Amino acid sequence: MSDAPDSKLAWIDAYLAHLRGVRQLSPHTTAAYARDLQELATLTGAQDWAAIDQHAVRRLTARLHAQQLDPRSIARKLSSWRGFFGWLSERVALAANPVQGVRAPKRAKTLPRALSVDDAVRLVAPPPVTAGDGDPAALCNCAMFELLYSSGLRVSELASLDLTPRKGGGYVDLDSREVTVNGKGNKQRTVPVGGAALAALTAWLAVRPAPADGSDALFLSTRASRITPRVIQQRLQQHGVAQGAPVHVHPHMLRHSFASHVLQSSGDLRAVQEMLGHASIASTQVYTALDFQHLAAVYDKTHPRAKVK
Repeated sequence: MSDAPDSKLAWIDAYLAHLRGVRQLSPHTTAAYARDLQELATLTGAQDWAAIDQHAVRRLTARLHAQQLDPRSIARKLSSWRGFFGWLSERVALAANPVQGVRAPKRAKTLPRALSVDDAVRLVAPPPVTAGDGDPAALCNCAMFELLYSSGLRVSELASLDLTPRKGGGYVDLDSREVTVNGKGNKQRTVPVGGAALAALTAWLAVRPAPADGSDALFLSTRASRITPRVIQQRLQQHGVAQGAPVHVHPHMLRHSFASHVLQSSGDLRAVQEMLGHASIASTQVYTALDFQHLAAVYDKTHPRAKVK
């Protein structure tokens, strides 16, 4: 075409203009495309766009991976490059889109952080003087943290609990020693509540004020309104620091710890899946890796022939 750009960077500029004018992408998205494509131009040097083949793209991908770039970032770059070459193929003769079929390296599976049994128990069971001094905030915290660990709840599920049953809502039944929650996908599940959590809930309910917001919320803020997930996160983090927790503590860590510890004791993956409210057993299987980590640590520590001299 007679008005075709006369350089590699000019082709990039033309493509970015297409993204802004025709596809009407946001400035933020367009800027991300610009960074990825300018990096591609730098990596390929003087090589013409039409001369870049799939082998070259694979080499670039391996190079980025060797530089320890996050696989998600590599995948984003490949997506940007793929779109550019797809657009370019409509304007110049390309043998094929060289990025087609090239995939980013798989992300290494990171296991969820779980506390040891001793650390978890120490975290959720504050000193007797704190739990028994009648301070409503301290008793509320104790009940929330115990219930998070006792039943493996999500922080949003904990915050939405009511004192009494309501249609479509979550609540605690002290008589039956159960908590019923509405989880992801509005799926309701019922989970047992342990004795320590029941005792903490009983102590909290003895001093719980009437909710100022007219709700029947089980857990309340200092203003007597329903507590929010963010406030729960902040309180648990502060509590973890005060208790000398070995890691940064957040509510989901207690959920991970619950799942890991139940699985270590029972070996019943299906039961853990039901209690966590996972739609797929695959989501729960990550805890088998945590379980093996625990077994491996015990083996390494105790078996006389575990370590090579």
